[in-house]
Amino acid sequence: MKNSENINWRKANVSDSEKIWEILQQAIKRRKNDGSRQWQDGYPNQQTVKTDIEWGIGYVLTENEDVVAYSAILLNDEPAYDKIVGKWLTEGDFHVVHRVAVADSVAGKGYATKIFSKIEEFSRAKDVFSIKVDTNFDNGAMLHILQKLGYAYCGKVYFRGAERLAYEKVLQ
Repeated sequence: MKNSENINWRKANVSDSEKIWEILQQAIKRRKNDGSRQWQDGYPNQQTVKTDIEWGIGYVLTENEDVVAYSAILLNDEPAYDKIVGKWLTEGDFHVVHRVAVADSVAGKGYATKIFSKIEEFSRAKDVFSIKVDTNFDNGAMLHILQKLGYAYCGKVYFRGAERLAYEKVLQ
């Protein structure tokens, strides 16, 4: 990762839409090339990006003002998490992280980890001390990041009929 002084995290806006969709398409292709079934069913799509921005839940990581990574962050809003096969670590307020994607130009260079770091800072600033996330069993890159960052495996959740591994991190 380059000089972190030039790296910022902010709410996505409409003018970011095209770049966000490009980054998501690159990530979708990477998942496929890695043998993962995650994001191979038409989701996420351009409407997802539009909705994220309209609802104010889309966030971008920029480097020298260029969008290089994307994620969506929701507060207490993931109905599938209510039906976890397992048990969450906490029961209070939580942020949900969805659609973490980095541009091909920065893939494998620590930018996804930087997104999670920014999300943790954001959560603490909002007095939210739990972050929950899910991923496919075959998304090795995300599983590695979650393990490295201290996320605890809590069980399984289901989206669109597919099983996902659910993780939580309790912030200090």
